[in-house]
Amino acid sequence: MKKVVITGSNGLLGQSLLDLFLQEKEYEVVALSRSKNRYPKTEGYQFFSTELTDKIALNNLLKEVNPDFIINTAAMTQVDACEDDKKYCDKVNVELVENLIAFSEKSNCHLIHISTDFIFDGKQGYYKETDEPNPLSYYGLSKLKAEEALVKSTIDYTILRTILVYGKVHDMSRNNIVLWVRQMLSEEKEITIVNDQYRMPTYVDQLALACKLAIDKNATGVFNVSSNQLLSIYEIANQIAEVFNLKSTLIKPISSEKLNQKAQRPPKTGFDLTKTTNLLGLETFSFKEGLQKFKEKLT
Repeated sequence: MKKVVITGSNGLLGQSLLDLFLQEKEYEVVALSRSKNRYPKTEGYQFFSTELTDKIALNNLLKEVNPDFIINTAAMTQVDACEDDKKYCDKVNVELVENLIAFSEKSNCHLIHISTDFIFDGKQGYYKETDEPNPLSYYGLSKLKAEEALVKSTIDYTILRTILVYGKVHDMSRNNIVLWVRQMLSEEKEITIVNDQYRMPTYVDQLALACKLAIDKNATGVFNVSSNQLLSIYEIANQIAEVFNLKSTLIKPISSEKLNQKAQRPPKTGFDLTKTTNLLGLETFSFKEGLQKFKEKLT
């Protein structure tokens, strides 16, 4: 029996991981989140509400639980908000990871951590795991600092870098691009979408599966997880309209320059998925195929 702790269990990935692991018999699952449990099922796992940024409280709880694996999904991901509150961004995105590393070093625990395409400057696209990071935003910098702390440590770690995660779980506190575009177009509202930033969005079930495969295969190091086709965010919005049979004429393109966002975004990210396919055995699919899977799950 493998004991797995999920931090940030109320989030999109956290709840998706609970969905996945609770179908299996060989895992004992413990969910941690700072607020009360939002996951609808109450049986088959343990839940603890704890302030994840409180080092002592977190350490005491982890000592009591004594996990074999920790999947850290907790993060501050609002890119502009990270520019506004760098101190809190560091607390969640860097210090929490350092605290998890310190615990893992003492307890021989394998730490799986979620990172981002925003550690890159977006000049080239199709990034390999070995490419040189150069973040443009404070959010990207904070995620890179966490990666560097893991690489310097002596623990077994897995870093899963991902891009624009979408999906739906119970009682969500945050929106994502697919749900937002779908909602706006369903209400027949016009939306402006940036047409010169390129991404490979990730279906949350795919990312959850990558976490499970990292455990099952004891895979360590850095892996890229995303869909396999690079699209502009404008094209992404148009594909959402197409799959959900909504009016694409409501989608208006805008340039990054005109959008004037507080934090700078990398123009073109996207990943080379060769290592993930070969070593994790994770199948890849296009954004449209992911959307179809998501649509079927919604209905």
